[in-house]
Amino acid sequence: MNRKTLLVDFATVFVASLIVSIVVSVLWNLIVHGAGTVDWESSFRFAIVFGIIVPWMGSRRSKAT
Repeated sequence: MNRKTLLVDFATVFVASLIVSIVVSVLWNLIVHGAGTVDWESSFRFAIVFGIIVPWMGSRRSKAT
């Protein structure tokens, strides 16, 4: 994989995981605490981690075959 593909994959996974993490955070806080607040810190943390790991694993899988 070249750098452009990795960058596009990172951005795609980052945005998708950020949105999912925000939705889960809001729903969790609504159900448990009764207030719809977003935990931005953990949302960005998950998005960065998944944005790095998922494309990296995909590139390793494509190199193995």
